[in-house]
Amino acid sequence: MAETRATATGPGRVLIAVYAVFALSATARAGVQLATRFHEAPVAYLLSALAGVVYILATIGLARTGPAARRLAWTAVSVELTGVLVVGTLSLADHAAFPRSTVWSDYGSGYGWVPLVLPVIGMAWLRRTGRAAPAPATPRPGADSAQ
Repeated sequence: MAETRATATGPGRVLIAVYAVFALSATARAGVQLATRFHEAPVAYLLSALAGVVYILATIGLARTGPAARRLAWTAVSVELTGVLVVGTLSLADHAAFPRSTVWSDYGSGYGWVPLVLPVIGMAWLRRTGRAAPAPATPRPGADSAQ
């Protein structure tokens, strides 16, 4: 099998930085909510903690190289997209079930819909970098001879 391109190059660095910011913010927010107001909305706050863990795993998977890192990234980004779609739909369909918002509530509208768009971009980047790296160009015989 041909070697794939690294995900942490070019635009991938920006993607990793965005994931790292979301990992930090979602985890910190959930930590505070769980420690101070767990009784108000345990499901919402636990979902925010889950989102934070998923963002951490996606960051790690995208930042590292190798097949295991790529599998981790694909899994985390897939779980993220599923979570955004399921929690987003449930939060709109049954507001009473989510008395407090999560990162994924209303498809991430509280975060400018970045939680909805980010996994799609992540999957596109993983797909693009999953293709074999182009082979180095070999000079044609006599092509570089100086006259």
